[in-house]
Amino acid sequence: MSSYKELLAQRELLDKQIKEVVLREKADGIAKAKLIIEQYDLTASDLFGRKAGARSSSGKVAPKYRNPSTGDTWTGRGKAPKWIEGRDRSSFLI
Repeated sequence: MSSYKELLAQRELLDKQIKEVVLREKADGIAKAKLIIEQYDLTASDLFGRKAGARSSSGKVAPKYRNPSTGDTWTGRGKAPKWIEGRDRSSFLI
């Protein structure tokens, strides 16, 4: 039966070996990925473009309602502006 100190030494050696293998396999994976990227002339958007149905966090939403007297618009998201509050929104649709 191994002692506590022996087991700690074994764990330390295993942790070191694991780190080395992870670094080596990561480098191999990066090299393979670079080769495929070059082979197929891939771009970042090919690899990391938006998924179907995903929302854009930086895109603006088109206005859905317009105040005919001032030209102010509202997307229909968030708190409704005073000019449309309590009114039939269908008459303000763009």
